[in-house]
Amino acid sequence: MEPDRLGVYFVLPDIEVSEQIALALSALKGGARTIQLRTKGASTRTTVETATRLKTLCAQHEAVLIINDRLDIALASGADGVHLGQDDLPVDMARRLAGEDIIIGASVSSPAQASEAVRLGSDYVAVSPVFDTPTKSDTGPALGLDGTRAICESVSVPVVGIGGIKNKHVRSLVQAGITSIAVVSEIASANDPETATATLAKELRLSLVQIGLSN
Repeated sequence: MEPDRLGVYFVLPDIEVSEQIALALSALKGGARTIQLRTKGASTRTTVETATRLKTLCAQHEAVLIINDRLDIALASGADGVHLGQDDLPVDMARRLAGEDIIIGASVSSPAQASEAVRLGSDYVAVSPVFDTPTKSDTGPALGLDGTRAICESVSVPVVGIGGIKNKHVRSLVQAGITSIAVVSEIASANDPETATATLAKELRLSLVQIGLSN
């Protein structure tokens, strides 16, 4: 996978479907390269239908759709990939079930976890949490720049940063080895989600150009 393929990676909040679709469209117009669907309370049928609609939007904007946790939803909807946490379906089992064409990402919080995820077949790893975040309450302590850098140095696949990331953090995170920025509230809570996404995308692109990872 190209280092900068995932770009601005927008994790949709668990809200009404119509609001999710509208937010995703705004983010895509602003330059998001990846949309992640993460739902906990919706039925499987509703989630598949939502994912199918999002897949169409992502395809129209040459973006990637990732489904959180649920490989079955990813396969049923034709999504581009699935993202797995440490307590989800093991990466190697997901790879055997899904084959080589689907993108598999894994959340990690240490170099050891990152190396193991890649060994098992993960296409990218997500460092979580980089900074303290109110979005999720079940995460470990923030890793900061030093912890993030250690994980980036332990693997050769693209590394996504997630957790409390704001536009002001982008350059220092790229310098630490991050190639994609995953956010929730920085876009979802913005007065103008499209402009907020565009601002992040511009800063990420310029930062990657500065270190020679993008044109």
